[in-house]
Amino acid sequence: MGSSPRLASEAGPVLRDETTVADAAARVRDALEGVFDAVARTATDTEAVLAPAVAGGRRPVSADLAALRPGLHARLAQYELVSGLGFVAAPGLLDDVPAWLEWWQTAVDGSVHPLLLDLDPERSPYSDYTHWDWYTLPRDTGQRAVAGPYVDYLCSDEYSLTLSAPVTVGGRFMGVTAADVYLRRFEAVVMPLLQRLPEPARLVNARGRVAASTDPHHLVGSLAKDPIFATVLTGRTTGIEHDGLQLRPCDGVPLVLVTANPTAPRSA
Repeated sequence: MGSSPRLASEAGPVLRDETTVADAAARVRDALEGVFDAVARTATDTEAVLAPAVAGGRRPVSADLAALRPGLHARLAQYELVSGLGFVAAPGLLDDVPAWLEWWQTAVDGSVHPLLLDLDPERSPYSDYTHWDWYTLPRDTGQRAVAGPYVDYLCSDEYSLTLSAPVTVGGRFMGVTAADVYLRRFEAVVMPLLQRLPEPARLVNARGRVAASTDPHHLVGSLAKDPIFATVLTGRTTGIEHDGLQLRPCDGVPLVLVTANPTAPRSA
């Protein structure tokens, strides 16, 4: 699992203005935009592979997706935060298999290898991946998403985040492209930013899952079911106050930076 949250008082120099909160949110965005760039480029490649089959009136097959591999390999080498990358087909999309992950990941020694899974629905516990947030959020919203952190039993057994985006051809949902980021790598980037804030802070995804935290009352991986997080991520606000908290979207990346408002009382 991820490292234990630290109190802001344990961090370095504290900066106490709103610009610092905005800067922290912007830096989180910058850290993850590179990962989303890898996801978006993979989505573009996938659409280009699938479109001819759709235009020709045939169903694509798993062998068609081999054309994605050079791009996947190159991006795994290019993007330091990305540990795994690929396309996850919507069930029933392909003509020769019921489900498919064209997924590649980087080993400890730097080599790149495919994820080989048995997706037979009669044998495999992994055959139905459509209930996981990294799949359902892009499918249901049409937007990119951050899922987790969670223990990624499917790919790595590591505590991870998964960033994903929908793939569509002719308005039809085809599946998602996604990238895995080990939580330890993500925390190495964002925790110093959170530790410089004057109040305990946490990063929360649209489902209310805590992705990073310096707040001992909200540990990494904990869940706060509150529809306000999804509302903040609609893109129609630069931030709101709610229940004694300040909630600021990370400038387009689907995470909310939550900090206490020291001037407002909080409910129990």
